[in-house]
Amino acid sequence: MSVRTVGVEEELFLVDPETRTSSPRSPEVLKHFARNEPEADPDDLGAELFKHQLETRTPPHRSLEDLRADLVRGRRLAAESAASAGLVTMASGTVPTAGPDPRVTADDRYRDMLGRFGETARPQGTCGMHVHTWVASPEEGVAVIDQVVPWLPVVLATTANSPFYQGHDTSYASWRSQVWAQWPSAGPTEPFGDLETYRRVSASMRASGAARDDGMLYFDARLAADHPTVEVRISDVCTDPDNAVLVAALVRALVTRAAARAAADDEERTAAGRSADYVWRAELLRAAQWRAARYALADRLLDPETGEPAKATDVLGRLVEVVREPLEEAGDLELVEEGVRRVSSGAGAARQRAAFERTGEVEGVVDDLVERTNAVWR
Repeated sequence: MSVRTVGVEEELFLVDPETRTSSPRSPEVLKHFARNEPEADPDDLGAELFKHQLETRTPPHRSLEDLRADLVRGRRLAAESAASAGLVTMASGTVPTAGPDPRVTADDRYRDMLGRFGETARPQGTCGMHVHTWVASPEEGVAVIDQVVPWLPVVLATTANSPFYQGHDTSYASWRSQVWAQWPSAGPTEPFGDLETYRRVSASMRASGAARDDGMLYFDARLAADHPTVEVRISDVCTDPDNAVLVAALVRALVTRAAARAAADDEERTAAGRSADYVWRAELLRAAQWRAARYALADRLLDPETGEPAKATDVLGRLVEVVREPLEEAGDLELVEEGVRRVSSGAGAARQRAAFERTGEVEGVVDDLVERTNAVWR
């Protein structure tokens, strides 16, 4: 197996440090970025659907150390540009405090999305993380998607980082994923089987109006529209960039394993046990995702190999075992094992709730998120 490149897109909130609410001033922040960072790639920092969001993008990397360095660099560029406007940046799936109604970015595509999808689009100012892993061809990409989808609720559970919304605890570890699920094209997919079927389903989604264009095919895993990658879109944005790197390592390993299995002939696939893989229905995929969003790693998840409930940390450990070979080949196993221990002891939603217990207010959660988001580059 060769080590595939992987890249990450992170969405961040712009926050007013006085009110601790979101601030719709991304045009001003991006002007500061263009003026003050002339050496930076314009693609390093961009707008999102709403003006209280920014998106950072890394180049593709084989080295996770280099990937982390670019994640931190992107956060620094975003934070310094925000500071020029008197704002701070925050990595969380949702803004914990109640704030003003979101304002759409001045872009024809975004305006059309709001017009087409109405109230579904209005609360969508949430922040996720997308992991892009290189694939050799669209055909390989579809074979990969079909195999990785059952494991993606485990990825969501690992990144769940949005328990608070509009000033209260939602009881979910990832409320962002529940808000995101309102898009008609969002969520898990049953096996496509081949590229022709993937393209036919995608065309039907567009024809139905559920997706305006390929960029709005919000499948949990999809063929990227503009890159030779499989794009996994299920994650909340992580406050700790080391957790983002952990997820990138796990996703890359899943893609590498799936591609190798897809390349094997029927006899080899049978010997590898693929014929015994659990066949997931859409209903159970949604149930698996719901458990991940509700409890993260604090309860049980549906085991991707059996469909049965099992202790969440055991399921995460099983994922590491399943992808051990590509992790070892990439030199990522030690990083992943350390990361699994870290998130299993409390990350994302657990740390937000701990901040609330410590401070007694959601504003304290915002302060903690802002500090941890930016501590890595200061």
